[in-house]
Amino acid sequence: MDAFLEASPKRAGPYRDSLGKRTANYVPLSPLSFLPKAAAVHPNRIALVHGAWRSTWAATYDRCRRLASALAQHGVGPGDTVAILAPNVPAMYEAHFGVPMTGAVLNTLNTRLDAEAIAFQLTHGEAKVFITDREFSAVAQRALSMLEHHILVIDIDDPLHPGGTLLGAMDYEAFLDQGAADFDWPYPDDEFDPIALNYTSGTTGNPKGVVTHHRGAYLNAVSQIISWGMPAHSVYLWTLPMFHCNGWCFPWAMAANAGTNICLRKIDVKQIFEAIDEHHVTHMCGAPIVYNMLINAHGELQGKSRHRVCGYIAGAAPPAGCGGATAGAGHDLEPSRLSRAGC
Repeated sequence: MDAFLEASPKRAGPYRDSLGKRTANYVPLSPLSFLPKAAAVHPNRIALVHGAWRSTWAATYDRCRRLASALAQHGVGPGDTVAILAPNVPAMYEAHFGVPMTGAVLNTLNTRLDAEAIAFQLTHGEAKVFITDREFSAVAQRALSMLEHHILVIDIDDPLHPGGTLLGAMDYEAFLDQGAADFDWPYPDDEFDPIALNYTSGTTGNPKGVVTHHRGAYLNAVSQIISWGMPAHSVYLWTLPMFHCNGWCFPWAMAANAGTNICLRKIDVKQIFEAIDEHHVTHMCGAPIVYNMLINAHGELQGKSRHRVCGYIAGAAPPAGCGGATAGAGHDLEPSRLSRAGC
């Protein structure tokens, strides 16, 4: 195909003259564009829920701009990497917008890795800032001791997890206080600019880095909504780690959907069913083991709600009968349609 395109002459004509890209007809695709729209059109809709904490789309946009502003004040800009080691908490969601708003690249770290793997990724990705939840302070501290370059450490001090210690120069909320909510952030000049860096598990040798660009993240986020037929203002339960392929691009998809993100620090059957009932969850994603846990939960754990919940499943082949069992439990289950457009 490439050879054919190279051999095919570009014919001149009225449709080619003076019809090139310009600001009136072209803008680079970026999932960052979803957030200001959600904030402008649906400012008072709830964007994030974490325990008793709530944030509207307007407030979430402000917090993301403050994060970007604070990072910029500390010298973070295009081409830099910001790493984060955290569960599905608001800071992890906000990082998907605030970090690339500076032109930097977001590196979400797998919370199940050992210190050596984390240290390798911080070094290989040349992380300039490391945001870490205190639940993982022990492994983060060991990883930091292995680094040969300076890195700014910011702690996520989540009251929903009382354990761990604080390692950084300041906590996440204090860091946001340094930023400006009216930060004038730039869109990428090129839609092929990188937005995220992820790593394989490194089953052989060191982990391998995979870069996602703005165009790919935008297209995959939109495709999730289209292929799943998600209605506007869906309620999405975060049973899929955001560190896994950037949560299959659902952090950005939910902004495009102007829906509600229900944060969940860990996979706990009781908490999942409680969240489904309390928030009337409409969508969730996860590996087969997550759905098996829900299917096999004792009756008293399965909650009282009987509304349908749509679920994506990926990461491994689901066992036979999994779809029928989840349907009986009130879930519509289908395989994930992950796009390769972003890699």
